[in-house]
Amino acid sequence: MKANRRPQRHKDVLHGQGGHRANDFRCVGCRLDVSLDAPGTAHRNHCPNCLTSLHVDRRVPGDRAATCRGRMEALGISVRDAGEWTIIHQCLSCGELSSNRIAGDDNALVLARLALRPLRDNNIAHRMLIVL
Repeated sequence: MKANRRPQRHKDVLHGQGGHRANDFRCVGCRLDVSLDAPGTAHRNHCPNCLTSLHVDRRVPGDRAATCRGRMEALGISVRDAGEWTIIHQCLSCGELSSNRIAGDDNALVLARLALRPLRDNNIAHRMLIVL
């Protein structure tokens, strides 16, 4: 026969606003807990491990004004005039395209694979020509 169990007490440290994950988000792609603090950018909005993002910004990086909140797939890499790399994302819900600066802790192997992706797949190359 089971003994009566005490009800668990509320754990506001883990579940309340500003708890242990106040400066983190969970990646919708690989489920990694990601810190919002990122070297090289003031507004991290993608996972440094798999480069997946959410459609959270509307016009200005960091405004978090988008209402879509769809999953953003990394399509490719673009290089700005100063040599800075940006990731081209496309929202899987509404189709909107965006360009996001890479962060200093982004996975270099995943970035290189993404940069070489248009050379492997003609459909990706065609989509990237439309973006640029």
